This record gives sequence, structure tokens and C-alpha cells, in this order.
Amino acid sequence: MNRLQAQSRIDSPLGPLTLAATAQGLALAWFDGQAHRTETVAARVQPDHPHLAQAARELAAYWQDAQAPFTVALDPAGTAFQHAVWQVLRGIGPGQRLSYGQVAQLAGRPAAVRAVGAAIGRNPISIIVPCHRVVGHDGSLTGYAGGLPRKAALLAREGAFP
Repeated sequence: MNRLQAQSRIDSPLGPLTLAATAQGLALAWFDGQAHRTETVAARVQPDHPHLAQAARELAAYWQDAQAPFTVALDPAGTAFQHAVWQVLRGIGPGQRLSYGQVAQLAGRPAAVRAVGAAIGRNPISIIVPCHRVVGHDGSLTGYAGGLPRKAALLAREGAFP
């Protein structure tokens, strides 16, 4: 059974995003060409769906001010471990960066750095669940399903990358 109720597409300075929502919240926010898509978006196009409309407003605010908060309800599909990792990501503020090892530590799984990296790579909600704020242990830009140029651009707009 498809849990997605509605979808929409919005433009962003880094390319179009597909948004999809369930009755409970935003489930997907993907750039075109993003790796690791976990679901096919098989839902009616409904940009005025409450969660999609709120996400679109909040993303527009983010493009104007990288400090703008995201308060849209979220409902991503994932395992308990993935949800734990994604919750840590939600705590990384604009302009901050954490390493994969730091995220693993905060998720309570310090030895599971590779598994944490896999969970981050499968984050279905770009920007709002800020996986772009996770970098290599030496500060290098590594792994971003939306592409490293987008990761660099997001970090630069937040003041966390030269």
C-alpha cells in the first residue's frame, strides 16, 4: 500500500525538488537526479496539501535566510536506526558541521560509523533533515546523495564552507 497522499514540485536555486507527504507529514524532499531514492512517488499532484504547502513556504524562507527554521511535520519511512540518525541530523544547526563519527556518537552507536553513513545517505528529506551538514573527520566534503556541488553550495549559504 502506498502511504504517500500527495506530491508537488518546487523550484530551488539548486534545482527542482520533488516533495511528497503522508497524512502525518512530509515524507520526501528530493532533488532531481538524487541518488538513493527509496520510493517511487505514486501520489496525486496536490501542491496545496497542508504539509507540502508548509514545506514549500519554509524552503522558500530558507533560500532567503539560511537561519529560517523548519517546523513542518515529518514522516519519513525508515528503520528505527535510520530515524535515530535522522533525529541527530535535525539537531545540527545552520552553519554547523559534524563528522560521521560525531553523528554516530550522538546516535548512541559510536562503532557504527559506516552504518550511520548509510543511514545519512538514505535520508529522504533533503535540506530539512540536514545531511549536508555532515562531513568527513578531516572536514572534507564527502557523500551527498544530491551531489557534492549542492552540498558545498548549501554549506556555503549557511556560512559553513568557504
